[in-house]
Amino acid sequence: QVQLVESGGGSVQAGDSLRLSCAASGYTYRSSCMGWFRRAPGKEREGVAAIDSTGRTIYADSMKGRFTISKDNAKNTLYLQMNTLKPEDTAMYYCAADPTPERLFLAVGAGAGSNGISYWGQGTQVTVSS
Repeated sequence: QVQLVESGGGSVQAGDSLRLSCAASGYTYRSSCMGWFRRAPGKEREGVAAIDSTGRTIYADSMKGRFTISKDNAKNTLYLQMNTLKPEDTAMYYCAADPTPERLFLAVGAGAGSNGISYWGQGTQVTVSS
């Protein structure tokens, strides 16, 4: 069983940066594709970014240019560097993993449903004030 533990959230001012981390443990080969999602209060969960084992990445349009996803395969840790944060980035951010890259990539890039994704972390809160 894969376990995902997020960290790095916090309260910041608009324009600041944060880096989120997600440490994966368990059957790590099953987490070959990992990604970030977020859910703002009163809104649906949305995809942020995803990365597969080859380093191929995909971003939601509103995050392109501000957010960068990366993965340290040796540490099995996923990162999300978030720059120029805006109040509308306030949300709970979740790490996700699935052995099928398309599930994450479609959820992030095409807005497909994410309920079928295999593994989820508990989330880390990001609050951006103006």
